[in-house]
Amino acid sequence: MRGGQRTRHGEEEEESAFMSMTDMTVSFLFVVILLLAYFASKYNDQSMVPRADYDLVVQQRDDARHEVMRLRMLVAQLEVTIKELSGAIDAKQKQVDELQLEVAQLKQELEKLRRVDPLETYLALSAVERRRILETLQGQLKIDFPDLQVVISEEIDALRFQGDGLFASGSPLLRSERRTIVETLATRLAEILPCYTLGARSNWKTDCNPTHAVIEALQIEGHTDSTGDFTPNLTLSTERANNTFSTMLGKAPELVKFLNFRGQPVLSVAGYGQMRPVRDNATKEGRDTNRRVDLRIIMYAPSKSEEIRRIREALSAGLSR
Repeated sequence: MRGGQRTRHGEEEEESAFMSMTDMTVSFLFVVILLLAYFASKYNDQSMVPRADYDLVVQQRDDARHEVMRLRMLVAQLEVTIKELSGAIDAKQKQVDELQLEVAQLKQELEKLRRVDPLETYLALSAVERRRILETLQGQLKIDFPDLQVVISEEIDALRFQGDGLFASGSPLLRSERRTIVETLATRLAEILPCYTLGARSNWKTDCNPTHAVIEALQIEGHTDSTGDFTPNLTLSTERANNTFSTMLGKAPELVKFLNFRGQPVLSVAGYGQMRPVRDNATKEGRDTNRRVDLRIIMYAPSKSEEIRRIREALSAGLSR
């Protein structure tokens, strides 16, 4: 009896425990249902992203990442280029600095040129005027004697007659057919000298002699070929110069009245014999040319800048000092 009661009592306890577990499970499920109901009430299907939009955003994100990588590479390349350009700029700046230094040096040189000594300028311009006088004489003689070979010396200080000589071999006298050349030369000189000399015949004008150049000497130089002895040739050349001088004065006697800055006649003579040949004496043509007379122009060269003012005043006044 007691054993049956115990068994019954045990079964009741087991049944009671089972009911408790069931109640708890039901309660838990109820709570879960309540939570699901809560979350379900909070659900809003409008906050959900469509799959297509999601895929598009993902693609744009990936594209953006690729673009960032590309831009980073581009930035790296640009940094290298900038570095190279910076080096080139530095090199160019160095060149600019060197050029600026050179320009500064040139400016200094130019400034020196602007401060050229008036004396040097005057001497240079006088040389230019001498050449102009010779070229004028040469051009006029070419007009008067188209077949005449007359040149300006290499030193650009003398008028030289080429071709058949003015004198026969061994003779101090001008050939009759060449005399007209010397007379014409005298006439042309009488027209030119007034603007470059002082004295009563002086007639200086700005348009004919703007630099105020003055002729110191107009030298008639006699020359011979190498035929004969040295000393007789020296005498012969002097006689030729004197005869040329006399012929010129016979045509234009006023030539002796043209004075230099020292108050001396500019016209003078000199004989050099065979010492200054211009052609080879081994040929007849050379000997004919060496028997000649050169007309050499020597310009006055002041020793001090102060003289230039006095020269200008003398030319303007038409008188020697």
